[in-house]
Amino acid sequence: MDSQHYFSGAPSGPDRRRQLRTILAGQERELVTSGGIFSPDGIDKGTAILLSAVPPATGSNLLDIGSGWGPLALTMALQAPQARVVAIDVNERSLELTRENARRLDLANVAAMLPDDVNPDVSFDTIWSNPPIRIGKEALHELLLRWLPRLAHGGTAWLVVQKNLGADSLQRWLAAELPPDYDVGRTTTAKSFRILRIARQHPKAL
Repeated sequence: MDSQHYFSGAPSGPDRRRQLRTILAGQERELVTSGGIFSPDGIDKGTAILLSAVPPATGSNLLDIGSGWGPLALTMALQAPQARVVAIDVNERSLELTRENARRLDLANVAAMLPDDVNPDVSFDTIWSNPPIRIGKEALHELLLRWLPRLAHGGTAWLVVQKNLGADSLQRWLAAELPPDYDVGRTTTAKSFRILRIARQHPKAL
């Protein structure tokens, strides 16, 4: 799919909803999807690897950067029903689908919104993302430097990045750009994907 298509605010293709049956949080779920979004036919390989590699989401405020139809945000909400899960995307159709899928799963703790609508005073205990590498390095760096500094002290962000799309150079760049209280490392390599872990230390640990 053309990256410009699903990274646009309003996809030009028709919004034809269709059923999507997939496994989330260990159970089969019946959801909806549509064209004009990222990975409309199911969970993409990178997201599946992320979900299989990270510990369950914890904390009171959780963030999914780039929601698509919602696999990461919905999994977070299923794992941490007491938490508030914010799912962000620039694609309005993705946000609509994430909201619809949250309703189908009776998840009242998911809020899908445009990035500019997120409360600037909220920090996040857990961040998950399969970041949109194909938007280009400059835009990707801007995206990550906007949201990773919103990590709460003691919080952890997990990113999945394909090795041949610059996972190792991104890891080095994050380590150089983020403040000293951020620890950037790699935890897993699977099927050409890297899992990057970004942890923010408590002030008392510095």
